[in-house]
Amino acid sequence: MENYSWLVKKQREFFNQGATRTVSFRMNALAALRTCIEKNERELMEALKLDLNKSEFDSYLTEIGIVLSEISFTMKHLKKWVKPRKVKSTLTLIGSKGYIYPEPYGVSLIIAPWNYPFQLAVAPLIGAIGAGNCAILKPSELTPRTSALLSRLISESFPEEYICVVEGTAETSTALLQEKTDYIFFTGSVPVGRIIMEAAAKNLTPVTLELGGKSPCIVHEDANLKLAAKRIAWGKYMNAGQTCVAPDYLFVHSRIKNDFLKLLRDAIIELYGTEALSSKEYTRIVSERHFNRLITFLDDGQTFHGGRHDRNRLAIEPTILTNITWDHKVMQDEIFGPILPVMEYNDVSSIITQVTNRPKPLALYIFSESERIQQQILDNISFGGGCINDTVYHLSSPYLPFGGVGESGIGAYHGRGSFDVFTHEKSILKQTTRFDIPFRYPTTKNALNKIKLFMK
Repeated sequence: MENYSWLVKKQREFFNQGATRTVSFRMNALAALRTCIEKNERELMEALKLDLNKSEFDSYLTEIGIVLSEISFTMKHLKKWVKPRKVKSTLTLIGSKGYIYPEPYGVSLIIAPWNYPFQLAVAPLIGAIGAGNCAILKPSELTPRTSALLSRLISESFPEEYICVVEGTAETSTALLQEKTDYIFFTGSVPVGRIIMEAAAKNLTPVTLELGGKSPCIVHEDANLKLAAKRIAWGKYMNAGQTCVAPDYLFVHSRIKNDFLKLLRDAIIELYGTEALSSKEYTRIVSERHFNRLITFLDDGQTFHGGRHDRNRLAIEPTILTNITWDHKVMQDEIFGPILPVMEYNDVSSIITQVTNRPKPLALYIFSESERIQQQILDNISFGGGCINDTVYHLSSPYLPFGGVGESGIGAYHGRGSFDVFTHEKSILKQTTRFDIPFRYPTTKNALNKIKLFMK
């Protein structure tokens, strides 16, 4: 197993020189990153096509475009974010002023997944750069063309003592985790998230864990069914369901279940046609191992739509499964593929009980025109984030920090949130020397009574 202590040492020495702390340095780095992406847009699309068969539309919408938007937002607001913030003082601190100074952690380690191999590597990197950190980036070995291209582009744009891409397998991640970095940002599965947190605990390294889980989608009887069907089909089957916030399963009200399922099937055909397997634009499953895991779910319940698959192309049709219960295999773990199990309900309270009895999901989606129903669900179910009358789209807002809760993750990023996760807030009290408050000292007469009076 390779030792990366030399790289961490090199980056820490560079960080300690202080260059990354200046706003101008960070802005120049973000501008260089943007230029690099724009110049190599075509190559990035080709790599994503080779790795996952992503269309140019999906590659730009979900990978390149969202990253460029994040860079622009960060550059627009960075000068404000880095400034010390004055805070209020209490009466007991009369004569003093309180400030919060944002400061970078130092050397950050970013471990990225394969499902959005460009976006989920570079989006956290934007936060690390904006906050003034150095960064070691470990992309996924399951998307080798994108990872290799990312490594080349970063090495051409930045010195390795500042930002460096380290390619390799899970053993490489393990080796990097043995080094004492100052912050770890991981996106991936819950089981690997546990390993990351255990490794971080050995050095008491702070972490952000962007994990996953089974994200429910609820379609109430008063929903706009046709629009709900189209938005759910889009959110679920985009990237062949390999999206951490994709609707993992549906709760559909029994009164509208049959009508809704027909509309959902129509929406799938509208978006992907009747021959998705042969489409040059339909994303494939990332590996044979994941393909094999997914096709075992096709035996569960009853197939309402889809179900066909092509091993040679590692492709699975957009699929709807009905007559599903919590005992089926498809309901045991996050699906992470183009298979959507459907369960029906009559009472919203039963949904609340079923969801809250399980690990807190990363996302939740509610389709209902009733504010009472919406609020009932929001008030009683804990989850990372989500949408009302839409799916996935909450990720596109830089004003909505994205992250999980409980088993679905720790910490949140995007927009200001990306700057915040890579920033330590240093609290400073500036005290006056023009006078001194005597009752703070035990030698003052009736000091205890005076302190009690002031602290009430």
